Amino acid sequence: MVAAEVLKVKERVRKRPRLAWDVGPSEPEAQRALVVIGNEGASRHTSPPRRDDDREGHYVFNLGENLTPRYKILSKMGEGTFGRVLECWDRQTREYVAVKVVRSIRKYRDAAMIEVDILQHLSKNDKDSASRCVQIRNWFDYRNHICIVFEKLGPSLFDFLKRNKYCPFPVDLVREFGRQLLESVACLGWSYPCDLWSVGCILVELCSGEALFQTHENLEHLAMMERVLGPLPEHMIRKAKRGAEKYFRRGTRVNWPEGAVSRESIRAVKKLDRLKNMVSQPIGLIDLLHGLLKYEPSERLTAHEALDHTFFKNPT
Repeated sequence: MVAAEVLKVKERVRKRPRLAWDVGPSEPEAQRALVVIGNEGASRHTSPPRRDDDREGHYVFNLGENLTPRYKILSKMGEGTFGRVLECWDRQTREYVAVKVVRSIRKYRDAAMIEVDILQHLSKNDKDSASRCVQIRNWFDYRNHICIVFEKLGPSLFDFLKRNKYCPFPVDLVREFGRQLLESVACLGWSYPCDLWSVGCILVELCSGEALFQTHENLEHLAMMERVLGPLPEHMIRKAKRGAEKYFRRGTRVNWPEGAVSRESIRAVKKLDRLKNMVSQPIGLIDLLHGLLKYEPSERLTAHEALDHTFFKNPT
């Protein structure tokens, strides 16, 4: 999200459970995919027998099976909260595609249909892919799983970081990646501040090699944010909903370290540094990151404002 304790902290930093979509197929799976393609002419195009989903609602499959008569499953590309991504062979277009198979749970199905609407809207208004947004090819409902077919892209930036032993990217590459991210977020006037916060976290990871807030525990996350960005504004703490009151002390500050679940959690927070010390890059980048990582959403930079920042205008 040291002796033995140092090892635990290192493992904590390296774990990337929320980026499991980035996990590529293993070598045996890739080899089996070649066999599947080689035997394509002899295979039947029928769907496999019905079988129960797993206990988390994921679709259960075997390599070489069909996902409708059109798509043949070649490998598992990754897995995440919403479902799994499968590499498939599209018999109709004769190309490799990535199919996101969403879990058969109502809230994830509903979210997937919103995703389909947004992707189709983007595709309709961005026929030349100028926004660099991922392109939807098709979607269908298969055995209570929403399946979204995407173009199959190359390795992710996280894959590259991992293979490069988490070495930071040069600042010129960070600048170009940042520009492309912001141009995509700015397409059709998208203006959700939470997405600009995400862009800021991604840029920190690209130029430091480390995930910014590597935790799934809410109080620890808040403590990490304060460690890196300074205290949360009191007016935001006072507006916290009842369910979040347990994270704050007397309604004025984060309940840390008093509320920490473990010493390991306290050490994980202490390990972090101020943002300006974490990113040894030009002052312009530090200023941009502070603008993207403002606590108050209304004060956070928009995508268009970020693109006008001096970090992109004066690359020195």
